[in-house]
Order: sequence, then structure tokens, then C-alpha cells
Amino acid sequence: MVNVPKTRNTHCVRCNKHKTHKVSQYKAGKASLYAQGKRRYDRKQRGFGGQTKPVFHKKAKTTKKIVLRLECSGCGYKKQQAIKRCKHFELGGEKKTKGAALTY
Repeated sequence: MVNVPKTRNTHCVRCNKHKTHKVSQYKAGKASLYAQGKRRYDRKQRGFGGQTKPVFHKKAKTTKKIVLRLECSGCGYKKQQAIKRCKHFELGGEKKTKGAALTY
């Protein structure tokens, strides 16, 4: 389980100094119907003949790399930072304390 704080003090490229950044998790946007690849695929799929392009089934990975989206509090500049793979990701959860009793 990875727990990341909601704010982080790190370098801003535009301000050229360390500022506090608001941390959020990157999420891919909705795929456009008008992207060249989608237009080509839809054209190829029309009519008779079934599936024209291969459908991927051999999925090897069980996790995805987590990407953090950092927004500068000073100028609003946004940058992305990839961290390692993990099954459970938490943003701004409670900090673990040393020697605390386990709670279920």
C-alpha cells in the first residue's frame, strides 16, 4: 500500500524555486471519436467481414504505474511524475505511527 500526502514541497520549473505543489492522481481522459487512429479503425470495421484488427488478450501485468500530477501553488504550472507499480494507492491517508497496535 502506497500512501502519498496531498501536498509536496518540490521544485517548480516556471518559478525556478521550491514551492508547495498540490498532488493528485493522473487519470486518462475520454478517448476522442475524431482521433486519426479511431477514424481509421471505424472505417475499417464497417460492413461485413467481422473483426479486422487483432484484439489483445495476453495481459501480463497485474498493476499499472502510478502517475502523480503536481500543480504549483504559486503559478499553477502542472507537471507529472511517475512512481513505482503498486496494487493499492492512497492519497492523503493517515500516517502510520511506529509501534502502534494493529487494528482490523
